[in-house]
Amino acid sequence: MDTGLTTISEAAIEKHRATAQSFITRIVVLEDPAREQGTALAGTGRRFVSTVSTGSVRKTREVELVRTVASVRPDDQLLSIPQHTLLYRARRGIAIALAVADIFAEGSDLESLQARNARAPLEGDEASHFKKLLSASAYVSAFALASYLTQSIDSDGEAPNDIAEPDLLFDTPQDAVKSLVAGLDRALSGAKDDADLLARAKSFARITIDGLLARKGRFDGLGTFENAHIRIDADDFILDGFDVAPGKRAKPLVMTFKKPEEVVGNHIAKYQSIKLAKMLMAYDFDRELNPFVELGGFLFTFIGDGAPGTGKTTLIQMIAGLVNDYCKVAGYPFAYENFGVDQISSYQGKSGQNCRQFINNVLNPRAIGFGTIDDIDQVAAKRSDDRASAGQQEITGVLMDAFAGAGTVVRGNCSFGMFSNYPENVDDALRQRAGARWLVDGPQTRDDYIDIFVLLAGKNHKIPLGDHELYAAQEIQRAVTEAYGEHAKPREDGLVRVFERFTKENGTPKTMEDVGTYLHMIKEAEPRFTGRAIKNVTDAIKMRAMDIELPDEWFEKPEAFMHKAYDEKKAMIEELRGPFDMDMVMQEINRYADSEFRYADKSDDAAVDKLLRDARLRERAAREMAELQKKGLWNA
Repeated sequence: MDTGLTTISEAAIEKHRATAQSFITRIVVLEDPAREQGTALAGTGRRFVSTVSTGSVRKTREVELVRTVASVRPDDQLLSIPQHTLLYRARRGIAIALAVADIFAEGSDLESLQARNARAPLEGDEASHFKKLLSASAYVSAFALASYLTQSIDSDGEAPNDIAEPDLLFDTPQDAVKSLVAGLDRALSGAKDDADLLARAKSFARITIDGLLARKGRFDGLGTFENAHIRIDADDFILDGFDVAPGKRAKPLVMTFKKPEEVVGNHIAKYQSIKLAKMLMAYDFDRELNPFVELGGFLFTFIGDGAPGTGKTTLIQMIAGLVNDYCKVAGYPFAYENFGVDQISSYQGKSGQNCRQFINNVLNPRAIGFGTIDDIDQVAAKRSDDRASAGQQEITGVLMDAFAGAGTVVRGNCSFGMFSNYPENVDDALRQRAGARWLVDGPQTRDDYIDIFVLLAGKNHKIPLGDHELYAAQEIQRAVTEAYGEHAKPREDGLVRVFERFTKENGTPKTMEDVGTYLHMIKEAEPRFTGRAIKNVTDAIKMRAMDIELPDEWFEKPEAFMHKAYDEKKAMIEELRGPFDMDMVMQEINRYADSEFRYADKSDDAAVDKLLRDARLRERAAREMAELQKKGLWNA
């Protein structure tokens, strides 16, 4: 959603505070008693309700949310901090929800119809239209309150399974909000302690959103709100139409960070990691766009592959550490999340929901985000793999849609990294959605091994270093220049044959025509080298054109670069940009194509190994069967 931003003023919220206070103090609501009748169905949170109608009788119920929250600790006259916070969030959310309803009325015909209806009751089509818009306004206010509670309540507790949807009413915004307050009161009654109180409140908000989205099709007139983009800075609250915003607020990141000098080897991956961290910090929160997205070279997705123990986890810790440090200097929120095998669920659809929530949390445009999927080959399955679980297949579909789907919008505030020891086991279409390929091969040279041993051994010794300049081989610019230069010619045997045939027929590439010919020859040898592969190659070339070292001084003080206006940031970056040349083009083509041939070769090798193993087992079984037949022990 990328339409105009609406900021609700504090004055617009403040005028509803007295109403909100009265709603959490004491309200009287009409509820359908049939919702609470019947026998509970084990494990479902639902009840069996008789099919015999008892009429449309609704009963009144007094709701005192303040008293319900206070009853969690009846022996203490003062509210605890979590209790007070929950009540404050509820009151603030109610005021915001009613303010959002006002915004909806202003943006539709509802405001003028309300004024005319106050003078004289509307009739006919106008009355019908007025009623539809009023119901839509009620729906919007309910959605705003549920979204606010979801985003503002911090709870990592286990969600209880006895939370029910509220008895939603959509006559007016006030009725809708009252019905949510009554539902929240019922959900909180019986909470054991503060942690349970918050877990119940958050679970109720999420269930309410699910219920509201299920009813969305019943309402006419919601179109004006579909494209609304509302932000309340004081609460860091965002409302993008009916998109379900991330439900987790940023928390301090707890992980072991690594500094670039603690990463030995992996020169290109380390260099591009440092560049990526600085690129993310060019994001402009007001424009919600990154100059690198507009100028080219932004890395939205990448895949890192290498043998076990070569440093993939260390690389993740380094990127997260750099971005975290930069965000602390700038005062920006930083969201890091990892999606792993523990989030694959046995319940149908839940794995996909978990993955979508992970994507949404990282995509949050009000934070700098970094998301990783470690062991992607175990988390997401090949679509052709009939042995994979339904959950793995769901995750593959969600990731494909999120990384390069029809609705994918790259703002430049976040990046996703996929890591694997066996990238050949990743679905081809998902792997090709990775814009960059990082070969994480760890230390390679004699100097690398000396450096890593000295680094890991520590300083509790007096053993002399010897004739070696410590960490000289890790000097980033020198190491990267050498590493890029190694890709002037391909490495994988299949690509080497294509390159030799091309140079024999066409000579050294000099023109765009030569490059296109080379790419076509690669396609003939490796069918998976598709149009998306070409896009990834050109993105990598553009990134090399933006192969600029953003000065460290820009990130030491926020006003030097990070807090400048978007246009100033863009101009500063453009001054450093240079054109790309044929050497860069060939290096990036060979780097990417090498990875495709490497994955294909590994996949083929794995298939051959399996066939050989099966053949050996069959021969062994035949021999043992013959021995048993000789002894008369084979009764088949």
